[in-house]
Amino acid sequence: MACIDGKWFREENDMWAGYSQSYQIEEVLHHAKSKYQEIFVFRSKSFGNVLVLDGIVQCTERDEFAYQEMIAHLPLNCHPNPKKVLVVGGGDGGVVREVLKHDVQSVVLCEIDEQVVEVSKKYLPEMSKCFGDPRLHVFIGDGVQFMKQNKGEFDVIITDAPDPVGVAKGLFETDYYNSMKTALAPGGIVCSQGESFYFDLEFIQKFVTMARTAFPRVGYAYTLMPSYTGGHIGFVMCSTSPDLVFEEPVKCYTDKEICQMSLQYYNTPIHRAAFVLPQFVKKALEPAPDTPNGQTDT
Repeated sequence: MACIDGKWFREENDMWAGYSQSYQIEEVLHHAKSKYQEIFVFRSKSFGNVLVLDGIVQCTERDEFAYQEMIAHLPLNCHPNPKKVLVVGGGDGGVVREVLKHDVQSVVLCEIDEQVVEVSKKYLPEMSKCFGDPRLHVFIGDGVQFMKQNKGEFDVIITDAPDPVGVAKGLFETDYYNSMKTALAPGGIVCSQGESFYFDLEFIQKFVTMARTAFPRVGYAYTLMPSYTGGHIGFVMCSTSPDLVFEEPVKCYTDKEICQMSLQYYNTPIHRAAFVLPQFVKKALEPAPDTPNGQTDT
């Protein structure tokens, strides 16, 4: 839930009892309910325009690049030749914007709530400018059903999921991961939003354990995000290739390439460092030694 008193927006979540984050409001830009969720957009004092879904901050203009770049470039730079990419969620367009910086043939954006796309086009123009790219196809509907109809199709699948509550809960469950595995081409990679290890470590343990039942290679990385709970957010990465090493990207960028791609957070050293975890997280996510697919890059 959230508290809006006209001057401040305060994010409160039952998942993190006793903790909240607040943003000073300069102007309310949009506030309405879609078929699926409450959509709130406001211009903040210090973070620019902020998109909130069901009371939870999804992105801000100030730091969105740290999330969008990492969730896109981590998996794409681990794949030797990504040509077909599926993005589930991410109706704001930020992830797709980063994916299209690669030499991909096609990108499908699978977003269940069309209103998120339309609101983002109006209030988050730097994120949603990708919607005019001819390589992009937008599918408004259920991501699981879409994947079941497109088996063996994608080199990379990125799940830009909200927190695991409400309509997004299914994006963190076994059936969804099995659907992604079926939709991947040989050697395919998936990358999904993976929550905050300071607040959600027990959930992340279960999440990673579940992912290992579907994929022979699983890794966990994170990025720094001041607008997200705990100041960071994680990513669960999976591959159908058991020998893939996530922390060693196939493609390493020069400074010139970073400039040409307008990257503000991602670079090759950051890619490698993202998989170096605090000891309490590393210990919690270590696989049981007797599990058949108990190798991980965490």
